[in-house]
Amino acid sequence: MTIDTKRIQALCFDVDGTLRDTDDQYVNRLAKWLKAIRFLLPNQDERMAARQVVMGLEAPANFFYRIPDWLTIDDNLVDIGNWLHKKQILKPKNEFLLIPQSDTCLSQLAPKFPMAVVTARGERGTMAFLDHFDFTGLFDCIATGQTAPRTKPWPDPIFWAARQMGVSPENCLMIGDTTVDIRAGLAAGAQTIGVLSGFGHEKELAKAGAGLILESVAALPQILH
Repeated sequence: MTIDTKRIQALCFDVDGTLRDTDDQYVNRLAKWLKAIRFLLPNQDERMAARQVVMGLEAPANFFYRIPDWLTIDDNLVDIGNWLHKKQILKPKNEFLLIPQSDTCLSQLAPKFPMAVVTARGERGTMAFLDHFDFTGLFDCIATGQTAPRTKPWPDPIFWAARQMGVSPENCLMIGDTTVDIRAGLAAGAQTIGVLSGFGHEKELAKAGAGLILESVAALPQILH
């Protein structure tokens, strides 16, 4: 596996599992629930069991997450979510964990490349995370789940981000932790890097066609020096 660094003119970053340590956050929450039924897990630690559940749900979760996109009702669901938050029926936790050294990675790469966020997450959650860590100003554009007509694994948000950054999609590098990120990048004609800091496994990222697989985005500055 390899990438052609000479082709790269812009970077597209996924959020969950790539910049934001979402899987550990889910594991921590689930482990608290499993602790209450510890007697059902006599030979296994609740954190280990929680991690197995979270990692196992990645593929089906991605499938069900795309259903609103297929049915073209994703915008309607966002409107409902916004109304629920406005009425304070739903209250965001805003508990954010950062992938170690992802902040250093972004600050080192921002002066060298135009950068975009390309996520399937909604605008509210995305902006809350970026603002929390003062990342927003590092990115030239931010594509959320509602920015383009279809979200990942379709290439639409990468096409949109490329236009905003003034580069060809073929000269973009898509960085993400799941096969959805890799498939979207390849569909757009971009190069791809898979990271193991989130939900994806090395074998499935390689099978999806990732040009390179890294432990996390912390290694990116060395690759793109």
